Amino acid sequence: MTRPKLLIVEDDEDIRTQMKWALSADYEVRTAEDKPGAIAAFNASRPSVTLLDLGLPPRPNEPEEGLATLSYLIALDPLAKVIIVSGQGDKQNALHAVGAGAYDFLCKPVDTDELRLVLQRAVYVAELEQEYSAMQQGQRAEAFEDMLGGSAQMQTVFNFILKVAPTTAPVLILGESGTGKEMVAQALHSRSQQKNGPFIAINCNAIPENLLESELFGHEKGSFTGAHTQRKGHIESAAGGTLFLDEIGELPAAVQVKLLRFLQEKRFQRVGGRQELLSDARVIAATNVNLQESVANGSFREDLYFRLAVVVVKVPALRERGNDIGVIAKEFLRRYGVEHGKPRVTFAPDAIRVLNLYHWPGNVRELQNRVQRAVIMAEGKRVTAGDLELTDALDGLPPQTLREARESVERDVVQEALRRSRGKITTAALELGVSRPTLYELMEKLGIARE
Repeated sequence: MTRPKLLIVEDDEDIRTQMKWALSADYEVRTAEDKPGAIAAFNASRPSVTLLDLGLPPRPNEPEEGLATLSYLIALDPLAKVIIVSGQGDKQNALHAVGAGAYDFLCKPVDTDELRLVLQRAVYVAELEQEYSAMQQGQRAEAFEDMLGGSAQMQTVFNFILKVAPTTAPVLILGESGTGKEMVAQALHSRSQQKNGPFIAINCNAIPENLLESELFGHEKGSFTGAHTQRKGHIESAAGGTLFLDEIGELPAAVQVKLLRFLQEKRFQRVGGRQELLSDARVIAATNVNLQESVANGSFREDLYFRLAVVVVKVPALRERGNDIGVIAKEFLRRYGVEHGKPRVTFAPDAIRVLNLYHWPGNVRELQNRVQRAVIMAEGKRVTAGDLELTDALDGLPPQTLREARESVERDVVQEALRRSRGKITTAALELGVSRPTLYELMEKLGIARE
């Protein structure tokens, strides 16, 4: 089996040699004695773990060179596992280093048994993160009609699309603003028998009430002031395809009557016209309001509601989708990093934490906008909570400990492996590179229930 790579950065030759001798049986060890040597060795080998002394030349009694080396290594690889080795008097500096991205710290003189345990744990977490990254890449490749989501809620939506898309039944999509209702409608169209026809979307709330009827059904020349020519409406233009009516709850009463007749008979008339026209456009409607309440208060026709709600699907709010938040955020980060010339940009720990703590009232649309803005505004290779303009979400919360951060990563990776294996422990354990008993222990420790 290939041994993990370990880089030891230590200016004291005796300590450096002793560490190398003690660890060479389990690790492929490289050494360096200063910052330039550390950077060169890191670039050459990309070690799983780095042991870094804070006191490095040219000022071995000060921590600045070690901290600068740490910053440089983290910039090269934000997921690098750097363990600080410091004297007892440097404990505060070591803690500062952990806050700057170091994985852990050990005090000199280093206990060999403790060092082995910390190294094993760091290598294990590094491997988990690599597995997690590979899973995310696989999930991105397997994105369902451009929609990402491994949560049970989104899997339900995807299964709904697979079942309903081949039919011609009207569909009503429910969900808060920004959840991706139009993407669901597009997925229904692209998997339908009319996928080669047009997909026409109209926001019923964005068009003035006096023009909406004409937009939908078209008009004849001279039918009203300004109607200088005959014009087709969206229902006519969507023939052979799909008409998506967003914010259907805002439809005026007069237009509701005409839409109901079209849904019943597939017939309609242009405004000012007498000729009966036909269109086989499939109607998919969406709303972020409770249409049943609108029916109860008389603002929406009950018969139209039942015509539209032949089949209904609810798109979950982002805050209800668990680990999907991180997956989607990282995909946006990757996409906008490439677009804005920052392909190696990553999320800082405080950004990852706030992504999962924030309520996301604007859902996926808000997440997309915040990540794009953050990529543009980020000064380094890390997007922070400040770049996301979400620092207020962290106020009043206790700082996240190293243990909490590690367990958060482990929980995400294990849950993702279990989802991909459909709950089969043997398959998930194989993906994670651990034994079945080890996976059971991890699940128990992380509070993941056995299904």
